[in-house]
Amino acid sequence: MSEPEFREARSPQPSFTVETAKILAEVAHNRQKDKLKRPYRDHVIAVGDALADFDDDIRIAGYLHDIAEDTPMTRQALLDMGVSERAVDIIERVTKRLHENPDDYQAGIRYIAEDHDATLVKIADNAHNSLPERVRALAEKWPDKPPVTRYNEARPVLYAAVPVEETRKILARINPWLLEELDDLLDEADDTDYENLSYDEAPEDDSSGAEPAETPAGAAESGPHQG
Repeated sequence: MSEPEFREARSPQPSFTVETAKILAEVAHNRQKDKLKRPYRDHVIAVGDALADFDDDIRIAGYLHDIAEDTPMTRQALLDMGVSERAVDIIERVTKRLHENPDDYQAGIRYIAEDHDATLVKIADNAHNSLPERVRALAEKWPDKPPVTRYNEARPVLYAAVPVEETRKILARINPWLLEELDDLLDEADDTDYENLSYDEAPEDDSSGAEPAETPAGAAESGPHQG
């Protein structure tokens, strides 16, 4: 191996960092607006920020979760930029237009929920789209026919797919108002007969997650795309 080839082989490869993902998200969505004519980049940044308790691939996917949906960016372009295959796989799984049937929203949610990492990103996305102020603003803008929301139906499916404490971390950062709803869902899923429960039979505290039984109250969706 020649000396130039040796130096090239030894030189560190450029890495795609979380901060790089945040900057790319701001640039890629810079001119886009949501249904309320607000900068769409605020949404993708909020989703990425909400995943600060998780590893870099998940955080990068959070910032870039809509880049394949709303921009010409391709899988190969992301890989060429240094985005890991794992992060790109997460991005593609949450990209509705890449689903087998993009018009079947609930089937798409079930598909996302098959993957732990993608579910975390989608929970953050759902939670930001469900902020109370946004729900009110959408209702005021369309008082006779507010935008149809499917986020309320998606949340139980998403919450059941990951440990509940992971969901709590995301909601606490991006939409604390949904924490009460999460607790209500967990209560509904708990079928323990407490009236006839003896001390020895007391259930252990289930902090690892439980599958909610019913659909909670709804909220509204946002973004240049539908979903």
